[in-house]
Amino acid sequence: MVKLIVQIPCFNEEKNLPPTVADIPRAIEGVDEIEILVIDDGSTDRTSEVARDIGVDHIVRNKNNKGLARSFRRGIDACLSAGADIIVNTDGDNQYVGADIAALVRPIVEEKADIVVGDRQTASHPYFTPAKRKLQRLGSFAVRSLSGVDVPDAVSGFRAISRDAALQLNIVSPFSYTIEMLIQANRKHLAITSVPVSCNPPSRPSRLIKSLPRFIERSVSTMLRMFMMYQPMRVFFSIGAVASLIGLVPIVRFLYFASTGQGDGHIQSLILGGTLLTIGFVTFIVGMVADLINFNRQLIEMTLERVKRIELEQAERNSKATSGGDRS
Repeated sequence: MVKLIVQIPCFNEEKNLPPTVADIPRAIEGVDEIEILVIDDGSTDRTSEVARDIGVDHIVRNKNNKGLARSFRRGIDACLSAGADIIVNTDGDNQYVGADIAALVRPIVEEKADIVVGDRQTASHPYFTPAKRKLQRLGSFAVRSLSGVDVPDAVSGFRAISRDAALQLNIVSPFSYTIEMLIQANRKHLAITSVPVSCNPPSRPSRLIKSLPRFIERSVSTMLRMFMMYQPMRVFFSIGAVASLIGLVPIVRFLYFASTGQGDGHIQSLILGGTLLTIGFVTFIVGMVADLINFNRQLIEMTLERVKRIELEQAERNSKATSGGDRS
């Protein structure tokens, strides 16, 4: 019995939610049950009421606006608690074509992937502006470079996640989950693939890209933070190596002049080089400590995953016991 839950993070989407929900297929090959979950991220309009009126199966409401990443994380937890075997995330603005959900979940149903990302094919898509196409290409290139994940549209929010993958992921970014999820998934050796998907005409301006410089700054900081979390030795050793190599230049310069009897006038080179070498050494030490912290974090994440599984299994047993008592 395979259960699919389509989660829809929403903020003031009372107009766009009905067509988004209506577009979601009710029957997919390999899936026995399909449910819809709406995460109302502190909307000030009638988003929750509309979701209830159109028959959404689950509604999770934030008391205030917490942002896309936190809403996504809360939705994943709610889907797991509701017994989802596969979770599909789509946008509440009806950007993605619901019929593509079948193609999105197929690699998971066939046990060929843990995470499937919808490729919007932005290079040839008529609804994307030149600036947005460049951002998409830049973001995907950066994610491929940092994580090693070869996904054409790394910032696409239209994606399917298996239950096992959802239990292993721990989104900590307050901005967007798309980049962090892929970096985490690759480090946890989850199988990631992509499938081409279509997009509907835009119904409103993007709320995630309100300011282009701010969007780029947040995206870059998220990638760097994740890279430092998961590969601290590589990051700090690279910084330390650069500082040390630069520090060697003035030291060699001082030694050259010292060998010719002119060292007294170049003592500042020795001081600068020594300072840079000290910075490089300290950075190496920081990298070693950060790497040890990284291993401890992995142990904590493994413990958290086991706790999640135990809690969900216990909740499922309690639910079955309660339903059995009700029938008797």
